[in-house]
Amino acid sequence: RAVMEALASGKKGAAYFGVGFASLAQMLAVLTPKRLELVAELRERGPMSVAALARVLERDYKNVHGDVAALSEWLAVERDDGCNVFVPWDEIDFKLPLTRRVA
Repeated sequence: RAVMEALASGKKGAAYFGVGFASLAQMLAVLTPKRLELVAELRERGPMSVAALARVLERDYKNVHGDVAALSEWLAVERDDGCNVFVPWDEIDFKLPLTRRVA
């Protein structure tokens, strides 16, 4: 909103990137505790293969691969040129409005 106000007044606003979910239920379905653990581990350790990540997390490769695929759809995990997965963000901010907006 601040960016839009700055642009409307002729000023340049800071770039903003965000991903939104239709509901809290959708967000919780995507960002499960295991997936958030995966994201935190990747952020701390840096790029690695899915197999190496599964070993670090002590989880089944197939399940970690599925989690990486799901998180990639929401831009929480990316792949580098060597096909290693990594987290490009320093933090994830959650915002949960408690009132409904009228369109």
